[in-house]
Amino acid sequence: MHEVFAKASAIRLALFDVDGVLTDGGLYLDDNGQEYKVFHSRDGHGMKMLQHTGVKIGIITGRTSRVVEYRMENLGITLVYQGQKIKLPAYEHLLEKLNLQPHETAYVGDDVVDLAIMRRVGLAIAVQDAHPLVKQHAHWITPHLGGKGAARDVCELIMEAQGTLKAQLEKYY
Repeated sequence: MHEVFAKASAIRLALFDVDGVLTDGGLYLDDNGQEYKVFHSRDGHGMKMLQHTGVKIGIITGRTSRVVEYRMENLGITLVYQGQKIKLPAYEHLLEKLNLQPHETAYVGDDVVDLAIMRRVGLAIAVQDAHPLVKQHAHWITPHLGGKGAARDVCELIMEAQGTLKAQLEKYY
């Protein structure tokens, strides 16, 4: 765990996949093709707290959905890359745009499409119910499932490693 904390202490940008990471991976569609997603409120609050510490948050997802756009607006996340069937170019664009080095970035994924980025970041994270190959390439695996608190696990890990978690939590008691 010491190695994971060392990696987490350098993170300035935390990137998340959506389906299977911020949601449980289910695709909920009505008869008209309207898509619905379920996000965990604690994940969102963790992401807000992490942003308050100065760590930027971004989304790189293969699908495109208005509900993702709406949720990210609600969380104040502006680094949103949807429709990225091949995700690596979006990651490389973010490195350049934010003038970051790979060791300053973390990525949270759940499926093989996430591996290209996970193999380049400083801190590669898999959600508890990720594909076995993704877990194999992760530096850390969340205690919680995707869409069920995994993003909160990630945010608290980074804040704990950077010494900011206590101050964020103390605001509430």
